[in-house]
Amino acid sequence: MIRVQQEDFDLAAELKAMTDGNHQIGGLTSFVGLVRDIAGGETVSAMTLEHYPGMTEKQLAEIEDEANRRWPLDASLIIHRHGRLEPGDQIVLVACASAHREAAFEACHFLIDWLKTKAPFWKLEDTPDGGKWVDARSSDDAAAARWAES
Repeated sequence: MIRVQQEDFDLAAELKAMTDGNHQIGGLTSFVGLVRDIAGGETVSAMTLEHYPGMTEKQLAEIEDEANRRWPLDASLIIHRHGRLEPGDQIVLVACASAHREAAFEACHFLIDWLKTKAPFWKLEDTPDGGKWVDARSSDDAAAARWAES
């Protein structure tokens, strides 16, 4: 399931909804990304995330489909927020459920790595020197590259 939204999410409620009534699930993993108050040595007072509605959901669905193709998942969830967020706010939730923990762990790790490099979101950080767009990082590209199929 994919959701792109401005409003916050309730982690416990989302995970319960994923597993409720499915007793085949033996492992559930999740990752929650949060807004930091410092980036690149600069203080960040807020972050604004922008996206293209329709295009974003399509790309996230393709990433989720790829995870479901690679691992035997009973359920997966991607919630990504947009709009203005402040330090401590939740940005993203990625969760994967499977009969076995290893598939859930690997799929969750894959999803967050690919989201960082393939999802069409643009981040503007508010710093004391003004707004600064966040550039792609080579470390994110390297993390995603390990999932490339040969």
